[in-house]
Amino acid sequence: MPDATGLELLAGELGDAALGTVYFRNRSTVLIEPARIRAVLAMLRSKGYAFLASVHGVDHYPEEPRLGVVYELLDMSRVDRITVKLRVASDAPRVQSVTADTPEGAGWPTANHQEREVYDMFGVVFEGHPDLRRILMPEDYEGYPQRRDFPLGGEPVIFTRDEAGWLESRTPEGTGE
Repeated sequence: MPDATGLELLAGELGDAALGTVYFRNRSTVLIEPARIRAVLAMLRSKGYAFLASVHGVDHYPEEPRLGVVYELLDMSRVDRITVKLRVASDAPRVQSVTADTPEGAGWPTANHQEREVYDMFGVVFEGHPDLRRILMPEDYEGYPQRRDFPLGGEPVIFTRDEAGWLESRTPEGTGE
């Protein structure tokens, strides 16, 4: 990963897309403007960070902008890593998808299911995603379970239509259980 000086030089190359940097415990992180995610990742790819290892969500409740998206990039030739973070407001949680190819550059196909998971768990909408729908929860599920204000101990989620039939078949007859 770039050292602290290298991280600042990299942020300088990003210009006004970079909102700040964090170098902590030998980890390099650049905070960026959400609207510039595709351009930032394209520039980092040109610098060797060609492997998108992870896309995940974060809830910074009660702070605003509340919802975050974190991208972990690797440079396999230098065994180097950098984290790119952005934050969006909870009333308009929208960011461009990095899955598909665009005029700004090649897409990151590995982001497909990871963006869907962030959408499903946090409610961040990835504009331009080829198939943005729930991936872990049922399609008709209301709410986003990884948000910090999600009620704990809420209603159980039934994933199959015949769960009740399955439970009845497991109860021994005549035991009254």
